[in-house]
Amino acid sequence: MERLPAEEIEKQLDYLSDWSVDDGRWLTKKYRFTEFLTGVQFVNEIAELSEEVDHHPFISIEYKVVTIKLTSWQAKGITDLDMELIQKYDSIFLQVTE
Repeated sequence: MERLPAEEIEKQLDYLSDWSVDDGRWLTKKYRFTEFLTGVQFVNEIAELSEEVDHHPFISIEYKVVTIKLTSWQAKGITDLDMELIQKYDSIFLQVTE
C-alpha cells in the first residue's frame, strides 16, 4: 500500500464534499444528522464496511454529529484505499438520510 502524494489527494478531494486533510495524513469529515439514532445507524453501516476490508477509521459520535478520521497506518498517510472508503462512507450517509 503506497501513500498518495499531496497533490493527488487534493485533486481527488475537489470532487468530494466536505472532506479535508488534517495534519497532512488524515482524511476528516463531520457528518450531521437530524436524529441521534440515524447517526448511530450510519456508524454501524460504515463499521461493517470497514471490517470487511480490514481498514478502520477513528469514529466520534457527539449527539447528532459523527466525525470520521481515516488514514493508512502501514503507509503512514493517505492511500487509494482511504479515498475509496470515504466515497463509500458518503454513499452510506446518503442512504441513511433519505
